Amino acid sequence: MRRILGRVPVALAVAALALAVGSTAEFAPHANAASDAFYEYTGETPLSSFEPGAILDTRTLPYHVSGFATPLTAVQLLYRTTDAQHRPAVGVTSILVPPGGDPAKAVAYQSFYDSLNPEDSPSRSIAGDVSFGGLVNSMEATLIAPLLAQGFAVIVDDTEGEHADFAAGPEYGMNTLDSIRAATHSPATGLNADARIGLIGYSGGAIATNWAAALAPSYAPDVDARLVGAAEGGVLVNPARNLSYISGSIGWSGVAAMAIIGIARSYDIDFTPYLNSYGAQIIDRLSNASIANVLFQYPGLTWQQLAKPEYADPNSVPPFVEAVRKIDLGLAPTPTTPMFIGQGANGELEGSDGSKPGIGHGDGVMLAGDVRALANQYCATGNPAIQYQQYDLLSHVPSMVPWTPTALAWLTARFAGEPAPTSCGAIAPGNSLAPQL
Repeated sequence: MRRILGRVPVALAVAALALAVGSTAEFAPHANAASDAFYEYTGETPLSSFEPGAILDTRTLPYHVSGFATPLTAVQLLYRTTDAQHRPAVGVTSILVPPGGDPAKAVAYQSFYDSLNPEDSPSRSIAGDVSFGGLVNSMEATLIAPLLAQGFAVIVDDTEGEHADFAAGPEYGMNTLDSIRAATHSPATGLNADARIGLIGYSGGAIATNWAAALAPSYAPDVDARLVGAAEGGVLVNPARNLSYISGSIGWSGVAAMAIIGIARSYDIDFTPYLNSYGAQIIDRLSNASIANVLFQYPGLTWQQLAKPEYADPNSVPPFVEAVRKIDLGLAPTPTTPMFIGQGANGELEGSDGSKPGIGHGDGVMLAGDVRALANQYCATGNPAIQYQQYDLLSHVPSMVPWTPTALAWLTARFAGEPAPTSCGAIAPGNSLAPQL
């Protein structure tokens, strides 16, 4: 324990803002954002009558960073999409159009805003609203800027949907794909309907990136045909094993409670009968929280502390078992597009034990063994264009430093038509991808 605690200061910078501001008042929605009528579809035609990706409303405004307007134009689209239960839903996406950009190419950048509060979504920040959980969107401006500088239009979707369905991977993927459909068919963006598309995202953004790539052949073959590649890092594969990995950890254990809330919200599950009084208190407290409200603020939290004694084993909660299987990437189809996957493996820097049997090392929240197994599965099931890179000395947040320039260069090479490199046959074995629940 002393060895782990000695390393925690390396990662404390990740949560410094959250710790400085606190973990209570920030949950309140931003008043101006909540009153924005653009986010609601009020037409008389039933939403189900529209095809996924259909544009329902459009507005153009300045691109804002931390509440300050920039000279760059942002086009925001309200569009029809599909939620986790395959019901018609609405989504909002923002398209950043650089002056003199190429209308035949665009990059869909999937944000890691990771929040249970819709007010923290990228589109709200881009429109000028400021919220505690949405501050990450301003930080991501530094990741988007290099893409704009190369002439790419950048599509930034609210991947978690209108209700902030945190961790609902399939919904992230469908939202992303429909946002691309909308962006490339809107006269306001200037993009060609057949524009080539690249996908990129880290952490929560990787959830959207990988699920979009996996679902594209069946859900959006029109988009799949135009994908040049998907670059991702810090990947969530098997949520059940991740739950075991972060359980009791110093920095990331609170994310498990966020995931429980997100799963309940996405699939209309009432977990109240399975929670003890403390669990009910935590779930209620975090129902509108962002990732910044939990990092390093619930050290040592476990599933067993939240559940009634008779449900100490997650396997004893049938609706949880069923829902977790739906968001397990190991059970999803193999993408057809080339992929670059980066993954950290020194999670002790962020307070997560890498010695748990059957789990192994991760980056603090995501598991390297699961990601290697997923990459190997893709190689073995028809996609030889998989490049995998592991950062053995780095945890989740520091891994972004080497991953970002590599991912950008990899994606640029795909647009240039260069053959995609492969790591197939050279990726170390990983964990079993058999469902853990």
